[in-house]
Amino acid sequence: MKPLDLVVLDAPGTHDATVLWLHGLGADGNDFVPAIPHLRLPDGHGVRFVFPTAEAIPITVNGGFVMPAWYDIRSMELEARDRNDAEGLARSVERVRALLVAEVAAGIDPRRIVVAGFSQGGAVALELALTHPEPLAALVLLSTYVVDPDRVRAQRQEANATIPILQCHGTHDSMVPLKRGEAAREFLVEHDYVLGWKAFPMDHEVCAEELDLIGRFLTDALDL
Repeated sequence: MKPLDLVVLDAPGTHDATVLWLHGLGADGNDFVPAIPHLRLPDGHGVRFVFPTAEAIPITVNGGFVMPAWYDIRSMELEARDRNDAEGLARSVERVRALLVAEVAAGIDPRRIVVAGFSQGGAVALELALTHPEPLAALVLLSTYVVDPDRVRAQRQEANATIPILQCHGTHDSMVPLKRGEAAREFLVEHDYVLGWKAFPMDHEVCAEELDLIGRFLTDALDL
């Protein structure tokens, strides 16, 4: 399988932590690069940011138009059982897991690795983090949802039962309605994950206040 293309921001200090940050449907690895200065991490932090780009595939709901996507979306009906391509999601989870494993092989303690994702990327990040067999530093979920609760429930690992989680969503989200984010939050709470939740008055996007919150969360999670 072809490796994912990566955009990498090297750590300004000695590299001792990594954030894997996944974009949403139709975007690419450059999408969140401009957001990093707004996190206002401490000077000289050791965090390397890795932004993979999903493979370009035809998207059914967009008339088969080819674009970067972590999995296909087959229906506009939110409750359709086969709306999301679960097999495609599983493949993407494993492709991103390979990046995580590569960071560990390069000498980064998995407890110093954060997985983050927006929208589709958040769905991948959620499944990856909760099913990973080594404890990770934290999970950041932005404007996202759970694709296959049953599979996550069956495959989740005790190693990340207490992973710190930050989940944010827009109250006016027209792409991923707030109720889907709330359903993901309820799923996490139901399975005893402890998370911070914040809804912002915005659409399917990020805002300055959200980035500030993410920055403070990463600073705490990585003890920067």
